[in-house]
Amino acid sequence: MIKKYKKDIILVSVILLLALTILLVINLLKKPGNYVAVVYDQKEVLRYSLDENIEIELSFIDDAYNILVIEDGKAYIKEASCPDKLCVKYAKISKTGESITCLPNKTVIKIVGEDNEVDVTT
Repeated sequence: MIKKYKKDIILVSVILLLALTILLVINLLKKPGNYVAVVYDQKEVLRYSLDENIEIELSFIDDAYNILVIEDGKAYIKEASCPDKLCVKYAKISKTGESITCLPNKTVIKIVGEDNEVDVTT
């Protein structure tokens, strides 16, 4: 029975190996970011340097907030008012193109490079 599916198993294994290799190369090519851009309702409203160590409460609509922490060159959401708290569960971000999204609060935290640098992931 396994002989019948041997070619299929080999094909799936090769595809998985190729996909993992591509993901590894993409992650290795990501550049460290310079800034944390705060986007509210699809418009960039704030920008902070990743070199700062700060904690900011972001509140753009009544009773909705996110607490953004930047420390040691990484950014993360420490606390949020949204019901699911998915944005709090994200890993710390520091490389260009990485982002944390809080849909209920319409807020996106993203890492960007220099002002004139083109984002490769878009």
